[in-house]
Amino acid sequence: MTETVNLKIEGGQKLSGEITTNTSKNATVALLCASVLNQGKTTLKNVPKIEEVARIIEVLESIGVKITKSGNDLIIQPPAKLKLAKMDLEAAAKTRSALLLIGALVHREKSFSFPHSGGCKLGERTVRPHLFALEKFGVKIVSRENHYEIKTKKLKPAEIILYEIGDTVTENALLVASLIPGETVIKLASGNYMVRDLCYFLQKLGVQIEGIGSSTLTINGARELNQDIEFELSEDPIESMLFLAIAATTNSSLKIKRCPIDFLELELLKLEKMGLKFKLSKRYKSKNGETDLVDITTKSSKLKALEEKIHPLPFPGINIDNLPFFVPIATQARGTTLIHDWVYENRAIYYLELNKLGAKIMFADPHRVYIEGLTELRGTEVICPPALRPAAIILIAMLAARGTSILRNIYSINRGYEDLVTRLKKLGAKIEVVV
Repeated sequence: MTETVNLKIEGGQKLSGEITTNTSKNATVALLCASVLNQGKTTLKNVPKIEEVARIIEVLESIGVKITKSGNDLIIQPPAKLKLAKMDLEAAAKTRSALLLIGALVHREKSFSFPHSGGCKLGERTVRPHLFALEKFGVKIVSRENHYEIKTKKLKPAEIILYEIGDTVTENALLVASLIPGETVIKLASGNYMVRDLCYFLQKLGVQIEGIGSSTLTINGARELNQDIEFELSEDPIESMLFLAIAATTNSSLKIKRCPIDFLELELLKLEKMGLKFKLSKRYKSKNGETDLVDITTKSSKLKALEEKIHPLPFPGINIDNLPFFVPIATQARGTTLIHDWVYENRAIYYLELNKLGAKIMFADPHRVYIEGLTELRGTEVICPPALRPAAIILIAMLAARGTSILRNIYSINRGYEDLVTRLKKLGAKIEVVV
């Protein structure tokens, strides 16, 4: 059971200093699920301490996986026989990431049930792409009222066209393909950061993968995966974007270190055209030797609205998780900004919460909002919505808002960001945990 945590924020402060991007939440949960495939010992290095990761750990431990913490590292050792009947259903229901376990478990069990996943409340996120992809391998998934029934006959390699370009469905297909000898081709695959980390991890285990980062992946699966390996996680571009949004919205000069530049280029171009001044360092590699990083230094800037709408696309477009960060930024940009959040039916509704702080956001339809800037934000009290990024942008707005704000029940934020209050304090934010 997680306790309710509230924040008190004295906003309107300019922030300064350096902040380092943590490793990726989305890559971590994928690799935790993938570690079930490895009969050897998996050590994941520098794992973020966040609620989403904690829920996946709870699920894995409940089915018999031994997970040992060593500082910021996790050592994972699955048993010869999993105890799926003892799965922590409450933990699994709190995170959509648990869906990734299906791709790993089909290699361990011929027949099992799996609970419907939860996570952010953003609308009807269909699992049909997963069903359509996995059935090509010989996996049959039937959705019941509260769970999925999963049955596996003889698994076989396949050519798969994904029903839609998605990170999680690409990862699930990769997990299944990795332990099927023969060639599998996945078309319309995601080239996003967490998919790449999963590919690098599977390669290290002995799976042959071509086309990493492209829309077509070719996988030659192994007969078994049995190695003791260590893997360094890549940094999280969504966290880099959080601090970029804080800098832009509060008009602060910040140095944001270890930013995965290949997954922020379009976001930075949009911000540049909005008037944000920033400087990039030379590129350098993440600890795993794969991901290109830069340090981004922002400067005080006068922002203006873009004439064109801002909308997400699968990689290399604006990341779906990064789109909400443009909402608080737009409140401080002179002119009218159109945000088109076409992916989710309900997420744009949460953007209206910023109106409680004095923003001028007009709801056009379930996918579009118009934001009038430049507006002076004022402190108030808001309850966090049950969605990570919409909750985070309320916090960003409160950091910019003059006066005192109370943000209640920040579990949604803790799902994705580690020790955020302490890190913001080091930048000069006046923020504290309150009852």
